Amino acid sequence: MAQRKGSDPQVLESVYSVIALVLVLFACVELCDGATVVDVYRLIQYDISGVPFGSRLAGLNHHAGSLHFPPGSDLSRTVLIIPLRELNISFVKEYISQRQPLGGLLFLLPQTFSFGNEDDKGSNRQDHGHYQMKNVIAELEQLLIHSNIPYPVYFAFEDDDIEAVLADIKKNDATGQPATATTGGYKLVISVPEPRKIVSPTITNIQGWLPGLKADGDNHLPTIAIVASYDTFGAAPALSVGSDSNGSGVVALLEIARLFSLLYSNPKTRAKYNILFGLTSGGPYNYNGTHKWLRSFDQRLRESIDYAICLNSIGSWDNDLWIHVSKPPENAYVKQIFEGFSNVAVELGLKVGLKHKKINISNPRVAWEHEQFSRLRVTAATLSELSVAPELLESTGGLVDSRHFVNETAIMRSVKLVSESLARHIYGYQGKNIEIFADNSSLAVNPFYIRSWLEFLSRTPRVTPFLSKNDPFVMALKKELEEHTDEVSVQHEVLDGMFTFYDSSRAKLNVYQVASVTFDLLLLLVLGSYLIVLFSFLVITTRGLDDLISLFRRPPSRKVKTA
Repeated sequence: MAQRKGSDPQVLESVYSVIALVLVLFACVELCDGATVVDVYRLIQYDISGVPFGSRLAGLNHHAGSLHFPPGSDLSRTVLIIPLRELNISFVKEYISQRQPLGGLLFLLPQTFSFGNEDDKGSNRQDHGHYQMKNVIAELEQLLIHSNIPYPVYFAFEDDDIEAVLADIKKNDATGQPATATTGGYKLVISVPEPRKIVSPTITNIQGWLPGLKADGDNHLPTIAIVASYDTFGAAPALSVGSDSNGSGVVALLEIARLFSLLYSNPKTRAKYNILFGLTSGGPYNYNGTHKWLRSFDQRLRESIDYAICLNSIGSWDNDLWIHVSKPPENAYVKQIFEGFSNVAVELGLKVGLKHKKINISNPRVAWEHEQFSRLRVTAATLSELSVAPELLESTGGLVDSRHFVNETAIMRSVKLVSESLARHIYGYQGKNIEIFADNSSLAVNPFYIRSWLEFLSRTPRVTPFLSKNDPFVMALKKELEEHTDEVSVQHEVLDGMFTFYDSSRAKLNVYQVASVTFDLLLLLVLGSYLIVLFSFLVITTRGLDDLISLFRRPPSRKVKTA
């Protein structure tokens, strides 16, 4: 008996501890029901010369709201879900420019812009509403990437689950009961570590040669360079596939390399020109990779380059292509390039225009890839569907540059134009109506090859800081160039320190339907009452009412016990 009485206080303390633990758990854990899990893509975070841009946070744990929130609502703990179809760009501009408190933003993109979308690919249709949406998204993207946003911003694609959640949120907001801790509603949770700087981001250049046929006494042959930058930049790095900019340029370069490898495989049809193919990185960042690639050339190689043709955004044009140059149109080399392209364009039923833009050496901004050649006094031109040089980080393969808007027929016409012009130059057929790459011949442009590579590029985000040296995409380009050219080499460089990037580009969004605090308190009261009654019943039935009452009596002081 003495042993049993001695253990009673320990038993009671254990019972108290269990009850306290249960009560604390119910008080701290918010009752909720998982609604859905969504793949989300984070707005890019980067610095230019130490100035912050993009979204500065990644983690989320806030209630969800819609654009139908009541006037005067406190949105500091609310994530607004905004379908791009309902976007009010003025509202977003106001909140960002005035730095109004907001828990976060979640933009819902139409499935059309998903690189997994299979509908109407390459149709290049001119539906007014469709292209109006494209323009709205492009404007939003430029706003977001050039702003410093102190809260998380994510993108997701519309689907039935998230639309059902949004419909409930809109209904609650319309009745004047937005989601709060008091009223309940939906909560959005993204559990990710805070972004960290990407240390020494790598840029990788790949080059391959088709050596020309040397005659007796020919020590050094002239060279023609075909160049395309392959990387992209956009509001969401994980969605920046750049089907047109500059996936179309990369596809065209690979097909041109394939065509000329067929010609150069036979000594009888090998020209007395070397052809250099370059796939460069760092395009959105003033063509930093092209700059470092050219700096690695020795003086003799640079002097051997007759001219370079850079391919940029040639996959969604209907009427005109433009040749951009840095030297004046009167320059003999520029005239030769333009006349060669113009003659072939007329035969193909195309239009090619010439645009001259002088280089300001003191300005670090490099608008076109050929300008990096021109700065080293190498004649070069850029072939593009763009008539005006884009601004920094503009038209670099962002959200709207998806497979849906690229037509492989446009790429095929561009390949035919460049290949015929180049062939007539190196074989001395200028001004002659000779078709070397005729349709239905062994040297015809291959639409299946172009389509397969375009599909691959349109599924592959390739923002440079997120591509490693041995990224599978980089290795695929190298392997493909090895199939058609010789002496393929890879150059790894570090992106110039003007740009600083941060990781965390995608995440899982958990959407929970949470109960209100009132419900939680009521449930807590019921459970607490139940536990007290149960405990009292067990004590009374096992040990009697006196023992239960003794639990609530004040224990005698230590002095009384000693006496």
